[in-house]
Amino acid sequence: MKRLPAVLLLMSWNLMAADRVLVHGHRGARGVMPENTLPAFEYAIHEGVDVLELDLAVTRDNVLVVSHDSLLNPVICKDAPKGTPIRTLTLAELKQYDCGALKNPQFPRQTPVPGTKIPTLDEVFDLAKRGKFEFNIETKSNSRRPELTPSPEEFARLVLAKVREHGLTDRVIVQSFDFRTLHAMKGLDPSIRLSALYSGKPKSFVEIAREAGAGIVSPETKLVTNEQVQDAHQAGLQVIPWTANTPEDWSRLIEAGVDAIISDYPADLISYLKKSRER
Repeated sequence: MKRLPAVLLLMSWNLMAADRVLVHGHRGARGVMPENTLPAFEYAIHEGVDVLELDLAVTRDNVLVVSHDSLLNPVICKDAPKGTPIRTLTLAELKQYDCGALKNPQFPRQTPVPGTKIPTLDEVFDLAKRGKFEFNIETKSNSRRPELTPSPEEFARLVLAKVREHGLTDRVIVQSFDFRTLHAMKGLDPSIRLSALYSGKPKSFVEIAREAGAGIVSPETKLVTNEQVQDAHQAGLQVIPWTANTPEDWSRLIEAGVDAIISDYPADLISYLKKSRER
């Protein structure tokens, strides 16, 4: 089958997004399951999310693993030595830690799943056959801590190789606060959708996207205004804020006209959208 040009693919996705507010399960469903784990992603898929949102780190042996933290976090990984960079561990060493047994105190509804390990990107991508949902992948990279990750170019290359290996080019968004990785990915494959993550002082969404070379801007929820969303849409951009967990925020974002919402409670958000006749 002949593949559609990247522009047509993006237009198709734009039309789908315009039809309803899409739901991104933040780190799978961090509010109710151990974050960035296979149980969290499986739960989110079962509940009907449109997109799985996840984070990437890279091991010493250059394996892409799904973790928000570049350093082992003993709050969510049992007996993990605090401050140990994932980049200094092999995959086998990383898999020794149980990252599902502890309940994150920030999320009282979270259910521990003992024995859960940090998954590889391969393991998460293997879930693709369970539905038509997409993947919103964050490259966790920081120019101030270059020792914690590969170079932006190498990081992008590793991600793209896995995306292509699993045949998911049309189902992946790559997002980052570090725009260097977005520029690197654009240079490798312009068809990959890119999302510019942003937090900080209020700033034009259009300007943020332009700086990142991205077609999507993903601002912190509190920065979203009706005017910002309207300006972004007029510029041909999509707006996907993070991380909104309350009906008050959902209502405000829907009214502003966002294209999707990233939430720790995707099932609750889906239920809210259905009751509001927005889904």
